[in-house]
Amino acid sequence: MTTTTIAELGKHVGQTVTLSGWLYNSRSSGKLLFLVVRDGTGLCQCVLEKTEATAVAFDAAKRLGQESSLSVSGTVRADERSPGGYELAVTDVRPVQNASGYPITPKAHGIEFLMKNRHLWFRSQRQWAILRVRHTVVEGIRQYLNEHGFILIDTPIFAPAAGEGAQTLFAVDYFGEPVYLAQTGQLYVEAAMMAHRKVYCFGPTFRAEKSKTRRHLTEFWMVEPEMAYADLDDVAALAEDFVYFVVQKCLRERRGELEMLGRDLAKLEAVQKPFFRLTYSEAAETLRSAEVQTMLRLDLERARARVAEFTKLIAEKETEKAAPGIKEWKADKLAQEIMDARDELADQEEAVRNIPQHMELAANFEWGGDLGGSDETIIARLHDRPVFVTHYPRVCKAFYMKRSAADPRVVNNLDLLAPEGYGEIIGGSQREDDLAVLLERIHEDGLNAADYEWYLDLRRYGTVPHGGFGLGVERTVAWICGLKHIRETIPYARMMGRIYP
Repeated sequence: MTTTTIAELGKHVGQTVTLSGWLYNSRSSGKLLFLVVRDGTGLCQCVLEKTEATAVAFDAAKRLGQESSLSVSGTVRADERSPGGYELAVTDVRPVQNASGYPITPKAHGIEFLMKNRHLWFRSQRQWAILRVRHTVVEGIRQYLNEHGFILIDTPIFAPAAGEGAQTLFAVDYFGEPVYLAQTGQLYVEAAMMAHRKVYCFGPTFRAEKSKTRRHLTEFWMVEPEMAYADLDDVAALAEDFVYFVVQKCLRERRGELEMLGRDLAKLEAVQKPFFRLTYSEAAETLRSAEVQTMLRLDLERARARVAEFTKLIAEKETEKAAPGIKEWKADKLAQEIMDARDELADQEEAVRNIPQHMELAANFEWGGDLGGSDETIIARLHDRPVFVTHYPRVCKAFYMKRSAADPRVVNNLDLLAPEGYGEIIGGSQREDDLAVLLERIHEDGLNAADYEWYLDLRRYGTVPHGGFGLGVERTVAWICGLKHIRETIPYARMMGRIYP
């Protein structure tokens, strides 16, 4: 008898095999017991018929609780109606552990409960699919950079000074000396770039930004490639090809998982090169345009209509659920539908509150301010492919970005905004390679130049034009999966007010 996995069942049609996994769900129908088993590679329906030969196994299997661990043996047969396209005609069931009281039942659960039980929520099909897409995104990131001559450089988690804005630093007591959790590995990777020409770091980064938006985590993963002898056009070309590669890899290798998540694959397939390009000044004009005001006004009308629609729907379903004699399975189904409708209602009510503010911010956007989340969403929604926004005002960007020779008010930088309103997934720039200008910027930002002496050495000894960017893994996964909130894109989300488990 062959031991195999659910993902490999197609190779064993007509053969007797053994699967080892966990009981995802079960139901009985007379002398038939339907066990849905998961083994980490997929789901399989395992059908056990009660006969004289299987009576003991049948009774034992019928008593197994959700998420019990077990091994099942039987004959593989093709069945399009079954998960994965195959099912097992079971001849034997061997429990490993009979679990009881598994907290995440098929009944409805709120997001707070699910996040508290994140260690168990992994086992649901949705979370299983998301984290497999994340795996492929990470694999694609490493594959692309490794195949294009970039060398991995591991950068420190403890940093003595800010790499980005000082207001988002997490302070740590380092044997009595104050240090900070790294906001970026960029400054350190620039030093390695001078040795290896093309390098990247890839690891966790930390931002103490007091934000509770759907796009923010306090701990997230970022990949940061850096290139010597490169200007802004080189950085943009790398970012474009890099993102295109990762999206195409996910479409090839995770189509099934993306379909399970309900992702509109046509929108991902539309991600073709070249990406759109706007200057910051053009983006500012777009935000103040009548087109944007009309788009937002229609959004507000739709959101108000949806509030009325979901309010009515919830009332109807609650009445149906409270009806006498309703079957338990139907009540559970309605409870989940009510919870889903309430989540959608909350989203639409939030939109009704926020859209007027977004309209005002867009209409009154002043040159010189950074693009906010709502501004990025608006710009991204106007394009069906990612869009670069370049040459932001110097006053709203980091000290290390190179001043534009054509317009000293702006820097040679870029943000890459993902379409469908997802906003920024990449931030990058050409780096300031002039020692005197870099020192001037450090003083302008009120930073202590002594903290950056090692970084300034890179401009003293063999300075060259260079640049790079940082891509946020979780924002990229959220966009590729089509998720509303970033919290599901990382195994254990760290946000304001959330540190467990």
